[in-house]
Amino acid sequence: MHGGLPDEIISGEHTPEQWKRRRAELERWADREKIRRAPKRLSWLNGVEVDTELLEALRLLNEAGVQTEFSCAGVSPLDEPDEHSLYAYVTLVESRAAQAFVDYAAVRMGRRLLVSYESSRRRYDLSSFMLGQNRSFCLLLENCAREYARGAYRKGGN
Repeated sequence: MHGGLPDEIISGEHTPEQWKRRRAELERWADREKIRRAPKRLSWLNGVEVDTELLEALRLLNEAGVQTEFSCAGVSPLDEPDEHSLYAYVTLVESRAAQAFVDYAAVRMGRRLLVSYESSRRRYDLSSFMLGQNRSFCLLLENCAREYARGAYRKGGN
C-alpha cells in the first residue's frame, strides 16, 4: 500500500467466469509436458534486446511518445518452455501519451487485454488475459500501436 491506496490497480471488464477459466488454464499449463521446438527470437531496439514479436509495436509506441520499459512476447510454451512467460506483456512509463494509448488499447482489445497500474513505480503493465493467445496479443498490440501512431484514437474510430 502506498498512501492508503493499493500499489497495483487492475482494470478490465473480465467476468468471474473468465477469471475462473484463466485459473483453470494455468493449472492445465503447469501440468502439461513442455518440449522445446524453436528458440526465442530476439531483436534490438534502441540498444535493448526485445522479443521480435513485439519489435514493431514497441518501435511504433516509442516513436509516438509512449516510453516502454519492459516487454515479453511470451512465446509459445511449445516453442521455448524455459524462456516462456505465460502472458505476453508490455510495460509503459506513465505519461499523457501512455494513458491515451492505454485507454485506446482497452477499447480496441477489450477482454483480451489486462491492464494493471503500479502507482509507486508510475507504470502500466498491459498483458494478454488468456494463456495461449500471446502471438495474437502481440499482433493486436501492434495494430493498436500503428493506429495510435496515426492518430486514430483522437478520431474516435478504429
